[in-house]
Amino acid sequence: MSQPLQPRRWSRPAAGLMAIPLLLVVGLCMAQTPRVAIVDMQRLLDEAPQMVAARERLTREFAPRDAELARQREQLRQMEGRLREQGGQMPAEAARRLAEEVDVLRRALERAEERLREELAARNREERDRVWGQLGEAVSRYARDNGIDLVLPTPVLYASARIDITDRVLDLLRRDAAEARP
Repeated sequence: MSQPLQPRRWSRPAAGLMAIPLLLVVGLCMAQTPRVAIVDMQRLLDEAPQMVAARERLTREFAPRDAELARQREQLRQMEGRLREQGGQMPAEAARRLAEEVDVLRRALERAEERLREELAARNREERDRVWGQLGEAVSRYARDNGIDLVLPTPVLYASARIDITDRVLDLLRRDAAEARP
């Protein structure tokens, strides 16, 4: 009759041999200190030429609607002034109609301004998300090209200015933007 299977026990020499590769790996890791850097992603968003260009595009895109709202604000201001100055001298029916027109224009203007704010915010998020990918790629490329093992976004509890790569990544983004221009 055969004996039941027993778990194999390692002898001391075999266990010692298994520990050697682990010690080699740990020793190699300790011999090469990982390179760590930080990057201020908010500053990249504020100063990257790709984001500056996106903000300029949005300004151009929304300028006609903003100008129309400014024209309507001025019209409302004039109507309110006329109502204040001449409302008491107007016939009651005319003053009431002017007050209603002022109220209708004010509500329409408030709705239009709210719609414009919402659309601008949505477009701003779209542009930021599009540029965010470019910023992340630039940070990764800089880190790979310069042998950096880990890049942390700020804020961090403490970091020496020596490991801040924000300016160098901005330079890389500026070169990318210059190359992309026709």
